[in-house]
Amino acid sequence: MSDGEPCNGTAKSHADPPVMENFRRKLKYYFMSPCQKYRARGRKPWKMILQILKIAIITIQYLHLQDLSVDNHAFEKIDDMFTPLSLCQELYRHANISPATETFDIDPHVETECISIYPISPYKNGDLENDMNLTLDFQRLLAVKIYFKIKAINVQTVRHQELPDCYDFNINIIFDNIAHSGKIKISLSSDVQIKGCKDWNVSDSTDSHFRLIVLFDCVVICSCLLSLVLCTRSVCTGLLLQLEYTTFVSIHHNKTVSWSERMEFINGWYILVIISDTLSIAGSILKICIQSKELTNYDVCSILLGTATMLVWIGVMRYLSFFQKYYILILTLQAALPSAIRFSICAVMIYLSYCFCGWIVLGPHHENFRTFNLVADCLFSMINGDEVYSSFKKLRDKTYVVWLFSRIYIYSFISLFTFMVLSLFIAIITDTYETIKHCQTRAEPRSELWAFLAECRDTPDSGKYMMDEEESSSSSSCCCYCCLCCS
Repeated sequence: MSDGEPCNGTAKSHADPPVMENFRRKLKYYFMSPCQKYRARGRKPWKMILQILKIAIITIQYLHLQDLSVDNHAFEKIDDMFTPLSLCQELYRHANISPATETFDIDPHVETECISIYPISPYKNGDLENDMNLTLDFQRLLAVKIYFKIKAINVQTVRHQELPDCYDFNINIIFDNIAHSGKIKISLSSDVQIKGCKDWNVSDSTDSHFRLIVLFDCVVICSCLLSLVLCTRSVCTGLLLQLEYTTFVSIHHNKTVSWSERMEFINGWYILVIISDTLSIAGSILKICIQSKELTNYDVCSILLGTATMLVWIGVMRYLSFFQKYYILILTLQAALPSAIRFSICAVMIYLSYCFCGWIVLGPHHENFRTFNLVADCLFSMINGDEVYSSFKKLRDKTYVVWLFSRIYIYSFISLFTFMVLSLFIAIITDTYETIKHCQTRAEPRSELWAFLAECRDTPDSGKYMMDEEESSSSSSCCCYCCLCCS
């Protein structure tokens, strides 16, 4: 670099100085905060006001969530007849096992035997045994399965002037004896279906409360839709400015703009708000359909609205970016993310290797290692200091080989991940934090783009930004077109 060339890496241009100054001022205005834009052109910070309003109304949307409770349980009745409780056993067609003589004779074909129990009246002592006529042969038994249906009505919502829902519970209880190990695994699953009740009558009921809730949800949808349009427009504006800046640098400086500088024009907070608005709109529409008893997808609705609420609150941190001392957490995470991802890939590979090893070796000896998911949960708990003593205790009475392997396995895992992996990960974050803090102290421009913008000395209240926006946009488009033609 020669003595006459500026130190910020941007060579002197042969472009017309007024054109360059106008373009630099245009870029600087794009990266201004809402308050600075208001002082520069008197433009109201509508997006900021809208985001604050969104936080309030989306949070209010969750202030009156009911603690759902289900009462009035009863067995399902069809044509004035209760549906029975089904009890089925799965067993080998034939099995004669004699451990004493080490002989067995098994027909592995599986048969199923079922009986039905009708809840007509309470059973007396001995009646149930006589009516069931079911014999359990544990040598042949594989599983016993119990099925029954229960109906219920959630009457709690009546006090909120909302129509109650009817629930259908399909209950499955399984006694698993497939392993024939002397221990029978018991599991229970409950599949629920929610639907509107067939015949209902609520005294003095009005739909005014329902209309107010729907009206409020419509306000949420309209505000999120407006925010979605504004943020999408801002993203498109950033992409157009990125094209102008890339073309400008290519023509006047004969250089290419790096991807990191190009990404400066794509505001990640706008992308986050767009995702949040999309989830809020979809969740609010689904909420209206649920309240009108058209749909019953409570889980999907809660996931959409809950995620949207989380992203809305996270999006508020964007306005802290204009105060560098309060924004240092995001700057640190943003700068450390590439190194953290590369480091995490290596750590995940080692973690998966320990998961597979523990699943294969310790699975038959410890309940927390029976499946791959259980192993992953157990090892992650060990990193946080949980499940360590219980794992050692349950493996204490095993054979010497298993006992020795379990000690080496657990000791090495805890030493590697707790003392080394976590320490190195913290070191990456700490080193990035010190770098960011040092750059803020020296006030160094973080890229050539910001060095280019730093040459513009015009303050927001200087009056030079009060230009006709349409004329500025038209001239910039012509300039960009001319640059493309000249190239």
